[in-house]
Amino acid sequence: MAEYTAYFNGEWVPFGEVKISPLDRGFEVGDVVFDVARTFNGKSFRMKEHLDRLYRSLKYVRLDPGLSQEEFSDISEEALERNEPLREEVGDYTVRQFVTRGPGAWTHDAGPPAVCVMVTPISFKRFASHYNDGAPSVIARTRSFSTESLDPKVKHYSRMNFNLAELEAHDVDPNAWPILTDIDGNLTEGTGYNMFLVTDGVIRTPGDRSILQGVSRGMVFDLADQLNMPIVEEDLQPYDLYTADEAFFSGTSPCVLPVTSADKRDIGDGNPGPITQQLLAAWSERVGIDIVGQALRHGG
Repeated sequence: MAEYTAYFNGEWVPFGEVKISPLDRGFEVGDVVFDVARTFNGKSFRMKEHLDRLYRSLKYVRLDPGLSQEEFSDISEEALERNEPLREEVGDYTVRQFVTRGPGAWTHDAGPPAVCVMVTPISFKRFASHYNDGAPSVIARTRSFSTESLDPKVKHYSRMNFNLAELEAHDVDPNAWPILTDIDGNLTEGTGYNMFLVTDGVIRTPGDRSILQGVSRGMVFDLADQLNMPIVEEDLQPYDLYTADEAFFSGTSPCVLPVTSADKRDIGDGNPGPITQQLLAAWSERVGIDIVGQALRHGG
């Protein structure tokens, strides 16, 4: 595997030299926030929106990275430039920023933080085949965090519930993508992606009380507006998913991913739906790249 270059604590180093102390609270107790953007033809997409969210997370958890948002943006773009010579073979990149609180027995005394920007190839193999056949999904037993304990709008590494949800989905279908619910049984999100249903031509998605405010989710809203597609935020139950005409996930790497089954029940006719396909085509047009074609070339 090629050796990519990363920014770590003020220096540019080979990715393999990024080392987190086992005493860092990011490692010990998941005291770290992060974000992930992607490129299209090597150009970052909605970097400002990703960094806006990162800095909201940092503010919420009272963590100072020692860099302004503009400096973090410049470093992220430089990371992409430094790794551009290696991109052609892999297609495109994800660029991830993370900030830990650093070592310390108490949160309020911890530091200094570990600050990193890393570039890695998009894992197209994880999702490429689902553009044609649709992804299977499973509603996991494990719930999303309650807003009364940890607000899901913070993008953090304290994700044991996501790990358990993935194991539970795998128990039902080895290829399934999990969907979580809140304490009241309403559908919320997946393990790193937002969810949408389509019923009678209306795109429906959970409100942002119990989910991450996805940047790709925001792009779906923009494209729906462009295409004059009605879209609503509302509470959704498993019933709504089982009886939907179509469904899809939105996420940084796949953008829009068709979902064709839930708990081994076909959604609609069991094929990717027309609204999902229109959104994918519009996204491809917006970024000037065939999203599906690229994924199939590099991960099919």
